[in-house]
Amino acid sequence: MSKKKSIIKWSLIVIAGLLVSTVSFGFWFMSLLPAPTVSKEEMLQTVKSELPYLSENIIPSRGKILAVVTSTAVMGATDKSTGFELTELSRTYYVFEANGYEVVVASPMGGQPPVVIDTDDMKKYDYAFLNDKIAQEKVSNSIALKDVNPADYEAVFFVGGKGAMFDFPENEHIQSLVRDYYETGKVIGAVCHGPAALVNVTLSNGQPLLANKAVSSFTNEEELFLIPDAEDIFPFLLQDELMAKGARFNEGLLYLNKVSQDGNLVTGQNPWSTWEVAESIIKQLGNEPKEREITAEEYSIKILGTYESDGYDVARNMITNYSSNDLPIDRELLAVHSILATVQLNLVKSTNLIRLLRYSNTLLSGK
Repeated sequence: MSKKKSIIKWSLIVIAGLLVSTVSFGFWFMSLLPAPTVSKEEMLQTVKSELPYLSENIIPSRGKILAVVTSTAVMGATDKSTGFELTELSRTYYVFEANGYEVVVASPMGGQPPVVIDTDDMKKYDYAFLNDKIAQEKVSNSIALKDVNPADYEAVFFVGGKGAMFDFPENEHIQSLVRDYYETGKVIGAVCHGPAALVNVTLSNGQPLLANKAVSSFTNEEELFLIPDAEDIFPFLLQDELMAKGARFNEGLLYLNKVSQDGNLVTGQNPWSTWEVAESIIKQLGNEPKEREITAEEYSIKILGTYESDGYDVARNMITNYSSNDLPIDRELLAVHSILATVQLNLVKSTNLIRLLRYSNTLLSGK
């Protein structure tokens, strides 16, 4: 056999071996994810009345909160669809409602806004929201911002979604409402791309609203990880623009919860910050948030954050504590973050997160 043929032969053997190893690893990795305790079909049928947080211990009316979503359905000059993130509206909607506030939905254009539904992130509150006829009627018939009377509401919340990058920053009705609310002490909240609503707000004294304000939003790292050409698609990177307007940007860990509060301004980094942003708004309105069952996703976010700050052993002990108290863990989220670490070539972190995932499975199988 010639030298060239020998090289080709062994190269093919190595490639075949790598393919087999990759496939085998994939099957092994998937085996680490236990079967869900609730089937997808059952979760799809979730209704509001089945959720004690919403159906029991009803709090009397405390007023209204305005939730603003994007009207933009396409990202800039691309053919990529966008809209508001459903989970960022559904979860805040129900936190506000459970705490006595009626939620009214508005958008720049009014009417039916475009929505982004990531089925991998959908949980029971999100499906209940889709099955909630009153909530869906409000979304489908959102009020145009030009028709909103700011005096009717106790707070405003800007829902995220990449579409917000295109129609929030230059909207004069948003700018006027936010300026009025900030200067009169009303609460302003936003999550993920929602803080795009704040970048061009100027106060009555001529100063940018954001000057020296602590804020969080979707970070440059998070944006560019998902969309490498984001700088060519969006009018700006949100983190950069907030900082350019004088904000003290409070950057959290990649795809983990981070909330900033500066007086009556409450902002969150990404979809995993939604629950805390909503409850921080309730606190800023002068109320103690109604007690609710913490979700498996939230417990997993705490595990991941603890791993980052305190290391493997402390995170492992946290899993032990959760398991002994029958607290739920979203194992898929641990798996996703191990894959993120692999993509970032952080093999030590990836290995440790897989170890945590295996350990949590061991505890689960022992029950």
